[in-house]
Amino acid sequence: MSAALASMTGFARAEAANGALRARIEIKSVNGRGLDIRTRFAQGLDIFDLPVRQLLSQALSRGSLNVSLTLDRGAAGKPITVNEAALATIIAAANDLAQRLEVAPPRVDGLLALPGVLAVEEADALDEEAVGILVTEAAQNALSALQASRREEGSRIATTLSDQLDQIAVLVEAAAIHPSRNREQISARLKAQIEALNQQTDIAPERFAQEVLLLVTKADIQEEIDRLRAHIAGARKLIAQGGPVGRRLDFLAQEFNREANTLCSKSNAVELTTIGLDLKAVIDQLREQVQNIE
Repeated sequence: MSAALASMTGFARAEAANGALRARIEIKSVNGRGLDIRTRFAQGLDIFDLPVRQLLSQALSRGSLNVSLTLDRGAAGKPITVNEAALATIIAAANDLAQRLEVAPPRVDGLLALPGVLAVEEADALDEEAVGILVTEAAQNALSALQASRREEGSRIATTLSDQLDQIAVLVEAAAIHPSRNREQISARLKAQIEALNQQTDIAPERFAQEVLLLVTKADIQEEIDRLRAHIAGARKLIAQGGPVGRRLDFLAQEFNREANTLCSKSNAVELTTIGLDLKAVIDQLREQVQNIE
């Protein structure tokens, strides 16, 4: 069974919990020439940077990823104490100011909100092994969700690429059957061009031979049509194959463009040139889509 085509664009968020301990991972993925992983982990969690990178790099081949990791240790359940000395000092200063400025005395909630008045009991030291298990679980879940997101987008792109290849195929066949490619017309044009060269009495024999060879080479576009047909078949095969084929599709898109340019340069009819320009337009659209493929 062939793998699905995947986009490099995706988003995923996942978490894993054990009691009050909860690890959360978020991954944002966009286009990239290779695999670029950037991490932003909460303080004290940098020790999990390498394992997360290894997990992602084993499953993904391309994309620019931003990965964030946070850990909730359930601090809401920790005992809270009041710094009595600090509170007494603040109250005395506040009352003095209230009398001098003739304003209302401060409210209790305002006093408790001041820095240093309330203190939350220090959290216990991290159990690295327990946190590591949660981080791994959250990372695996986020990776699975990201891959699903990228495959879903890849499926939409595959449909668009197939439609564009159909358009290219129609244009290639239109060029193949264009009246200007009639053998008699090609022969007549070539004969007229060679006769025009013959009339140039000052042209050297070797230059004459080069010009004739150039005219013969440009006389028809069959080679370009054959290559375009082969590229269409190759691109369709890669799309059906799926997996990380983005680089090869990008190479094919460049080859498509090369053949379309040559077809335009060889064209000897306005209608054929128009077909070539239409080809280039669809090929540009195809290449834009290919840039999203892993």
